[in-house]
Amino acid sequence: MHILVIRPCCIGDVMMATPALAALRAHYPDAYITFAVSSWARKAIEFHPAINAVLDTGPSALPVKSITGFPRFVATLQMGDYDLAVSLVRSPLMSLALRMSGIPQRAGISSGWRGFGYNVKAQVDPAERRNEAEIYLSVVAALGVPTEGFQTNITAPIEDQEYVDELLAKRSLDGPFVVINPAGGSNPGMQMVSKRWPAERFAQLADQLTEDMGMQIVLLGGPDDSGIINAVRSQMEAHITPFIGELTFPQIAALTARAALYIGNDTGLTHIAAASGAPTVTIFGPSDPARYAPYTRNSLVLWHPTELASGGVDQTQHTAWDWERDGISVEDARSQIQNFLANAPKSRQNL
Repeated sequence: MHILVIRPCCIGDVMMATPALAALRAHYPDAYITFAVSSWARKAIEFHPAINAVLDTGPSALPVKSITGFPRFVATLQMGDYDLAVSLVRSPLMSLALRMSGIPQRAGISSGWRGFGYNVKAQVDPAERRNEAEIYLSVVAALGVPTEGFQTNITAPIEDQEYVDELLAKRSLDGPFVVINPAGGSNPGMQMVSKRWPAERFAQLADQLTEDMGMQIVLLGGPDDSGIINAVRSQMEAHITPFIGELTFPQIAALTARAALYIGNDTGLTHIAAASGAPTVTIFGPSDPARYAPYTRNSLVLWHPTELASGGVDQTQHTAWDWERDGISVEDARSQIQNFLANAPKSRQNL
């Protein structure tokens, strides 16, 4: 049996798809599973053990949105000899592409009229505040696949784990450390930097965690995040170890799996950290944690409940968000993190 799972973008969404992937693999242990993902996000998922192959959908967030991309993607589907397609995309164009593909069994999200091209439909109310991972699981559940107990999951390849262990030793990170990622809100699908907790609050929280618990601080960012990393670093008193754009996605998974704690905004790297098994703290602002919180038991959401636009992030990105007025304070964050750490199970490999 050849199964195609489609979730092109973005990193957080791809991580949210891992419970559905794991459920499919458990139910179809001998199937050949191909994961269709963008060239930007594939490096975060291609090593997942549930996947046999990756179908690179190109650099865009959705390959069917362009005039040339749509027929090209349909042709790719028709040549794939797939028995089952599982679409985790809310798009009428994706629904149409699968209908035209000739794939005999097509499961997908039926949100309003957008799932017309699927013959196995998971009915989803777009106004319902429901975690994305649960929605993806509902698609495979519609196929009769058991889904209970699956969470986001990723384990770095052994060579990446060994590389990170050597790197930690070289940088004298030989005790419990906290990974803090103050960046996010930028990907091929959307720009929403309003999701970032202010740099000065990250700096204050990091200093307090060092004082309270004696943990070492790692500041983590991508290749374009030196500005925000330096903004946090310049306002801190504690010593920090920076990793700015030097780690691959699997190496980030290996790093966070070894951390005593990870703290970050609602962003893709936060979902990688949660999937790696790290105790994860996600700071939410103008996006809804009921929809986008990491789908693991070892996770804490920091958010001041406030009224957001109904629907998903496409609507909430236009929210007039003010961190001073609407966001969680440093003291509230500090208190909740202390309680979380006192009760959280240890991560898979942390110190």
